[in-house]
Amino acid sequence: MLLSPICGIFPSFSSYKMSQEQKRRPQDEKERPIRYGDVFNVSGDLASMPVAPQDAAMMQTAERMALGQKQKGGPAAVMQSAATRNERAGLVGHRDFSDVTGELGVTVTETDVPGSRMITESVAGQVVGQSVEPTAVQQAAVEVIEQSAITIGEALEATAQSAGNKPVDQSDAAAIQAAEVRATGTNVVTPGGLAATAQSAANYNARVDRDENKIKLSDVLAGATSKLPADKVATRQDAEGVVSAELRNNPNLATHPGGVAAAVAAAARLNERVNV
Repeated sequence: MLLSPICGIFPSFSSYKMSQEQKRRPQDEKERPIRYGDVFNVSGDLASMPVAPQDAAMMQTAERMALGQKQKGGPAAVMQSAATRNERAGLVGHRDFSDVTGELGVTVTETDVPGSRMITESVAGQVVGQSVEPTAVQQAAVEVIEQSAITIGEALEATAQSAGNKPVDQSDAAAIQAAEVRATGTNVVTPGGLAATAQSAANYNARVDRDENKIKLSDVLAGATSKLPADKVATRQDAEGVVSAELRNNPNLATHPGGVAAAVAAAARLNERVNV
């Protein structure tokens, strides 16, 4: 598995900040801008920030740099649509960008797995889009182009890339255990295995206040395939089991964008496309 260089876009210090133009308020106080939380599953300060024109421009540039073109219907397109509406309503200025995006920028990364690539797009460190695209495996001229199916272990390794900085919590531990059970075909948790390590990490993190001191998903899932006693191709049934486990153990009843459940579900969708 290879992770391509991250294409990140950050505004220059000479860029205009939203703090000036965003101070304008519409006469109708009930009118409000489209915010990141309205169009993406994000949290914190980012969720309350209006989508600004320069935010969308940065994501468009990042997509072109990483992928060669803007993704049709992707995060850049969504951001452009929201920013255009906000600008036309006079809620943001053409040169505005949101404060948190101005500080942390946007990124587009590609994670290569056999037969496919996983594209993860983030704004201010939060995942706003993830997709899997099949790639042809070129063989000898007389052979047929084939695509390799993605295993559960490989999907977990992809999570270490797409959401590696996320501190492990109980929902992650439950999803990893469900993935390990599906991969190995047994309900017995392997001592020292992925599930046991994830649960220990979640227990430890619950007692730690600062996120920077917590154990991250990348610490647990790096090299996941080699840590599983057995592995299998990810199926829709596997994805449903992992998604259910993550949902049941999340107080918000939601899965994490780019997290364990999302990666296994993405792998299962790709495998269905190649008729696994």
